[in-house]
Amino acid sequence: MRLLLLPLPGNEKMCGALEGALGHFVPDPPGRETVAFRRFPDGESYVRIKTPIAGRAVAIFCTLDRPDDKVLPLIFLAETARQLGAASVGLIAPYLAYMRQDRRFIDGEGVTSAYFAALLSRAVDWLVTVDPHLHRRTSLSEIYSIPTEVVHAAPRVAEWIRSNVQRPLLIGPDEESGQWVAAVAGAAGAPSVVLQKVRRGDRDVSVTVPDLSRWRDRTPVLVDDIVSTARTMIETVRHLQLENRAAPVCVAVHPVFVAGAYDELRQAGAARIVSCNTIPHPSNAIDLSGELARAVDTRHGAVSGRRPG
Repeated sequence: MRLLLLPLPGNEKMCGALEGALGHFVPDPPGRETVAFRRFPDGESYVRIKTPIAGRAVAIFCTLDRPDDKVLPLIFLAETARQLGAASVGLIAPYLAYMRQDRRFIDGEGVTSAYFAALLSRAVDWLVTVDPHLHRRTSLSEIYSIPTEVVHAAPRVAEWIRSNVQRPLLIGPDEESGQWVAAVAGAAGAPSVVLQKVRRGDRDVSVTVPDLSRWRDRTPVLVDDIVSTARTMIETVRHLQLENRAAPVCVAVHPVFVAGAYDELRQAGAARIVSCNTIPHPSNAIDLSGELARAVDTRHGAVSGRRPG
């Protein structure tokens, strides 16, 4: 069964790249806008699917940075597709939000990762995403009740580093990133170290950089899965400057970059900032469309036609 992709606003470019990588996707017809969104004057969302979908398998494409403005249109679109007779409804979310709050750190807090997972699991039949921030969880199946497929960016990140950085030294943000950073470094044929990080608040981070003297002739490459405020990278760049090291290359899987963070990182002295195209951003240089297409093929093929009970 052919898969029809329905992008939410702002996702058209990424969705188009995925369409190009999906051999079984056929535009309906070529260039036609399949979904219409707008806001009513009171701020409520309007959703309309402009192409017949009865009996068809569809997948919503929506990366979930800044999620609160996207979630209701996503849920409405999924429910509209069901009401119009879609055979199945999947979700392709290269960046998956609400993974941070995975336990109750302070009495009275909500465990929002579990609540969000339950919400999406009721709305769609399957999920494809890229390197979710599992942290204290081992897999998405701990909180998601639908089939999921995870794309790992490490091979493509390593390929980019190998092709674009001479004699790299990979530097991870903290001990929890050690295994991931080591995997990227191994694929890139480079050594790696990790920082010791203390986070006291969203924008209050201190880092301790290990002794790098044995790698004096290498180019530092700071790698992280999610870069939001960029405080860890900014502090690391400053430490490297104090040691008169070469300006580092900064690599992010998910370039969230809250307001001002990208410019602050550039001004701190980063030689180059690159990211995967999981969130549209000027730093996008590592294309994961092929990897996403393979994951979508796998998941769509496994559950096509299935609906939640």
